[in-house]
Amino acid sequence: MRFGLIIPHRHSYLLPSTFTPSSCFCVNFFPQNHNNNLNLPFPVGKGKISCCSKSEVLKSDLMEPEAEDLVVNKSRTLYSPIEPYSTRYLKVSDVHTLYFEQSGKPDGHPVVFLHGGPGGGTSPNNRRFFDPEFYRIILFDQRGAGKSTPHACLEENTTWDLVNDIEKLREHLKIPEWQVFGGSWGSTLALAYSQSHPDKVTGLVLRGIFLLRKKEIDWFYEGGAAAIYPDAWEEFRDLIPENERGSLVDAYHKRLDSDDMETQYAAARAWTKWEMTTAYLLPNNDNIQKAEDDKFSLAFARIENHYFVNKGFFPSDSYLLDNVDKIRHIKTTIVQGRYDVCCPMMSAWDLHKTWPEADLKIVDDAGHSANEPGIAAELVAANEKMKALMG
Repeated sequence: MRFGLIIPHRHSYLLPSTFTPSSCFCVNFFPQNHNNNLNLPFPVGKGKISCCSKSEVLKSDLMEPEAEDLVVNKSRTLYSPIEPYSTRYLKVSDVHTLYFEQSGKPDGHPVVFLHGGPGGGTSPNNRRFFDPEFYRIILFDQRGAGKSTPHACLEENTTWDLVNDIEKLREHLKIPEWQVFGGSWGSTLALAYSQSHPDKVTGLVLRGIFLLRKKEIDWFYEGGAAAIYPDAWEEFRDLIPENERGSLVDAYHKRLDSDDMETQYAAARAWTKWEMTTAYLLPNNDNIQKAEDDKFSLAFARIENHYFVNKGFFPSDSYLLDNVDKIRHIKTTIVQGRYDVCCPMMSAWDLHKTWPEADLKIVDDAGHSANEPGIAAELVAANEKMKALMG
């Protein structure tokens, strides 16, 4: 890993607007063979809000006023693929048993990955946001998702059940405190968990902010996003008869909870395809094809819809914003794609305005997915920054 201090002209600590390599000189912080697993150096700099694209030199924040800017090569993003050193199951209730795995450094700094959906489950690629030579990486499938059992089950499946599950997993692993990483629904759950257990969280990395407010659900499921994806929207909408379109979320709930499995599968495929189609700035066919996997789409659609019909099981629409004071002290980075259709930037902006202490990274050439190059780069960078803060 190669780092270089930028020593700008005129003693400025900000990158010049017309930055070129000749305007600075670099100092290596580490030998060339240091941490060969790492594919991306991380950017650190000034300012709490950064707008960037994957091809730019970025300014981000080490959260220390004396921190210098670094030269950044953002051409590569993720760590190399790794396998878990431990895979287990944890029974968390009379109904539910969770799959969890550990990878990376067994005695490293623990980080828990909270997947999206709800109902999306984890994947091997999720391990690659973290330095395996530093982090003890913990992934788990939330109730009803992925390898957890029973599959697609809605019984005893609420936000607060999941918050309790995270604590049960932490206690089971005998971890005093850990970093929390979550995107999309994972950001919702990360906020709910950290607000419930702020003393257990060493830092937060959040992506594609979703606060589960009515205006966010209405935007994506009741016609707002149709202005951008009218073709995909009509396919999603047309599964529902015209006389039931007053609330598509409710109409889909009726079908996803049907006694007829073929009705459930048809609704699940349509629901999942709508989200998979809109998740990237540029359509990703591999992502869209996930909707054809009936096992995946059934859990994804049933559990998502269950949470949305129940307003996330929050006592008020602005619950997560109203409780920011509980976590204001926690070092946090928020990564948001400017053209995120699934979780539009208004939510990240509302969270930023409520929580200006958190570091907001706006990726100008990205949509929603964590796997888009600019977003992936910023997530890796955020974890590198957390490493520096923890020493």
